[in-house]
Amino acid sequence: MLHRHRGLLFSLCRHYVRRGLEIDDLLQEATVALWRDHERLLSLSGIPQAALIWKIGRNAVIDCLRRVKETEELPENYEAVEEDRSLLRELHERIALLNEPDRSIVRLQLEGYDYKEIGEQVGMTEKNVSVRLVRIKEKLRKSMVI
Repeated sequence: MLHRHRGLLFSLCRHYVRRGLEIDDLLQEATVALWRDHERLLSLSGIPQAALIWKIGRNAVIDCLRRVKETEELPENYEAVEEDRSLLRELHERIALLNEPDRSIVRLQLEGYDYKEIGEQVGMTEKNVSVRLVRIKEKLRKSMVI
């Protein structure tokens, strides 16, 4: 099954990263996730196997990318300025004042979810989430005292 759908998994991983070693890492993660779910995959009837392989592989790839997000290290002599902290506190306070589902949409985006995933969780279309986020950000900009 893995040999038959290797091209599908490779194209999935290549969609998320372009460098060879990173593709290999993601391909390995997707393969491990499929191996864990192999009994369910083999017992399918009615659902195309490729569709479930794509879904399981995609979820594994996204989980892997979230775990290993590249971060830029701060210089050794860096100290957060109190003004930065107060602006951040104010922003979090403003987000907490938003109504539902706006607050959930913002928090999910801050956690790294894409528009489609956010839409699935809050019951909206991807386009609706995009429009809502633009409006929410504009609302937050106007309410911040800078």
